Amino acid sequence: MEFFYYFVFGGFGAIVLALELSKTSKDRINTSSAFNSFKNNYLVVYSLMMAGDWLQGPYVYYLYSVYGFTKGEIGQLFIAGFGSSMLFGTIVGSLADKQGRKRASITYCITYILSCITKHSPQYKVLMVGRVLGGIATSLLFSAFESWLVAEHNKRGYDQQWLSVTFSKAIFLGNGLVAILAGLFGNLLVETLTLGPVAPFDAAACFLAVGMAIIMSSWTENYGDPSENKDLLTQFKDAAVIIASDGKIALLGAIQSLFEGSMYTFVFLWTPALSPNGEDIPHGFIFATFMMASMLGSSTASRLMTPSSTLRVESYMQFVFGIASVALFIPVLTSFLLPSTGVKGGSITFSGSVQLIGFCVFEACVGIFWPSIMKMRSQYIPEEARSTIMNFFRIPLNIFVCVVLYNVDAFPIMFMFGMCSFFLLVACILQKRLMVISEIQKPKPQEWRETNLGEDEPFNP
Repeated sequence: MEFFYYFVFGGFGAIVLALELSKTSKDRINTSSAFNSFKNNYLVVYSLMMAGDWLQGPYVYYLYSVYGFTKGEIGQLFIAGFGSSMLFGTIVGSLADKQGRKRASITYCITYILSCITKHSPQYKVLMVGRVLGGIATSLLFSAFESWLVAEHNKRGYDQQWLSVTFSKAIFLGNGLVAILAGLFGNLLVETLTLGPVAPFDAAACFLAVGMAIIMSSWTENYGDPSENKDLLTQFKDAAVIIASDGKIALLGAIQSLFEGSMYTFVFLWTPALSPNGEDIPHGFIFATFMMASMLGSSTASRLMTPSSTLRVESYMQFVFGIASVALFIPVLTSFLLPSTGVKGGSITFSGSVQLIGFCVFEACVGIFWPSIMKMRSQYIPEEARSTIMNFFRIPLNIFVCVVLYNVDAFPIMFMFGMCSFFLLVACILQKRLMVISEIQKPKPQEWRETNLGEDEPFNP
C-alpha cells in the first residue's frame, strides 16, 4: 500500500506544480518593493507559527493513545482545548484590539510553547492543562495575526487588492508547504529516528521560539479603535451590535462556524476512520498528503482571486462548500457499500483508500476556504473590532465541536461524518444568501460617485 500513498501524494503535487507554472502575467498583481518586504516578513513569521501548530496535529490523538487513554478520555481532552478556546481564548483574543496585536501574537507563542512542554507528562491533569493552554493559543493564532496584518497593511497605505496576495501566499506556504514539511519532519522524528511521539511537540516549541524572536525584533504594535478606551465588556457589546446590525457579518460568522466546526471534527475523526480495526497507517505521511491537497486548494484560490478572474469570492465558495459536503459524506457511503471485514491489523483497506481520496478532496476545499474567508472578512468586518468579532465567530464553532466530542462514544463515526456533511450543505446555502445580499447592497455607480467623489467629480468605472 506504500505505492498508493506515494501515488496520491505525487498526484496532488503534480497538479499544484502545473497550476503554479501555468500562471501568466495577467494572473499576477504588480506590487511595490516596500510591500514585498513587508509581505515576506509576515510570511516568515506566519510560516513559523503554522509550523509550530502543524507539527503537533498528526500526533495529538496518537500521543494520548500511547499514554493509554481511551477514545472517550481523549475526547474529553479535546473538549478541554475547544472549551478553553471558547471561554478563555475569546477573552484573551479580544484583548488584542485593546492591548495590541503584537503583544497578542507573542502571547500565542508563549502559551503554545508551555502547552508543548506539558506533553512530556502522561498525567491526565497535566495534559488537561496543556489542552487549556492550547485552546487559548488557537484563538490567538486565528485572530491576532490576521488582525495585525490587515491593520498594518492599511496603516502603511498599501493597495487593498494586495491583501489577497498576502492571504494566498500565507495559506499556500503556512497551510500548505510548511504543513507538508511538518508532516514529513514529524514522521522522520517519530518513525525513522524513533524519538517517540513527543518529539514533534519539542520541535514545534523551537519553531515558535524563533518566530517570537522575529516578532519582537521587527513588528510594530497596532490596536483596534484608538479613540475610545473601552473595557472588555463594552468591546463585546459593541461587537455583538455590529454583528446583529449587519446581515453579511452574521452570515459570514455562521458560515465560518459551520465549516470550521466540520473541519475540526474531521481532525479528530480521520485517524479512527482510516484505521477502524487498528490498521497500520503512516500518520505523518497521510497528514503530509492532506496538506498537499490543501496547498492545491490555496493555489487554486490564488487563481480565483486574481484581478483577471471574473468570479467573486461569494460566488465560487458556494461550490466549494457543496464539494466539501459530498467529500465528507463518502465515509457514510463506504460504510454501507464497503463494510469492514473486522480483521485486526494489516494495512489500509480498500474502503479506507476510497475515504482517503475523499478526505484529500475535503482538504483541497479547506485550502480554498482559508484565503477566501480572509478576503471576505477583510471586506466586511470593521477594523475597530476585528479581533473581537473574529473571536465571537469562534464561540458557536467551539460549542459545536465540544458537543460532538462529548458524544463521540454515543454515536458511530459515520453518523458524525454525516452530520458534518449536512452542516457543510447548510454553509453552502448560507453562502448563496450572502452572495445575494452583497449583490443587492453593492453601491451602484451613481451612488458610489456621490459617496466617494462628490457630485461634481467625474466617475470612471
